[in-house]
Amino acid sequence: MTETANDRSLKTTVTTLRIVELLRERDGAGVTEIARELDIAPSTAHTHVTTLEAQEYVVKEGDTYHLGLRFLGLGNFVRTRKRRFGKAEHYTNVLSEESERRSIFTVEEHGRGVYVHTAPGKHGVWTQSTVGKRVYLHSTASGKAILANMPRERVREIVDRIGLPKETEQTIHDEEALFDELAEIRERGYALNVEEQISGVRAVGAPVMGPDGDVFGALSVAGPSNRMKGEQFDRLTEVLLGIAEELELSIALS
Repeated sequence: MTETANDRSLKTTVTTLRIVELLRERDGAGVTEIARELDIAPSTAHTHVTTLEAQEYVVKEGDTYHLGLRFLGLGNFVRTRKRRFGKAEHYTNVLSEESERRSIFTVEEHGRGVYVHTAPGKHGVWTQSTVGKRVYLHSTASGKAILANMPRERVREIVDRIGLPKETEQTIHDEEALFDELAEIRERGYALNVEEQISGVRAVGAPVMGPDGDVFGALSVAGPSNRMKGEQFDRLTEVLLGIAEELELSIALS
């Protein structure tokens, strides 16, 4: 079977990652040692480590290559991101307790919403809102809250790639109507899902902004449509916005 360009690219990536792991395990290694341990040609090992050096991921000390401080920045980013998710989990639980409704924290990944944390709530409606579930952004309150705080070009990118599938008769399926609603969401500070994902279920979502001004995710609370209206709905929205603001502050101070 003929090796394709994609196959070669994949092998190259795997080799690079194996070299990084080896340098971590050995606290540095030379070209000869890398070639021997990974069973690759010395010329191949040299090409990989010099490329990593050029991109400032490794440093050379004598004949030995070590991982560079650029990895420290990546590690700190991941640690900070995990800390943010931990804070999001805490405030999702707080929202669930104070609202007594099902509460969810959602982030965007590859143009979809991903439920990172969920909490049932004392009077929460049952839905398949499991952690890790991927949902459309345009048909959920949290998803629309996220879209409303993304650059227009990014939203259009997502719509072009994924479309606006109808999940119920209430789902927005027109691009112009979606952008009009996103403008309204930015104006009032929260998004609504009126039976757009699940018939009989209504939700309200608020964006959670990161210290850099980009949208980090969104908190939402859901319940039966006949109970998510009037004074009760106004109270839930007020609670949601307050807790989303607390989460933003907590992230900014971390």
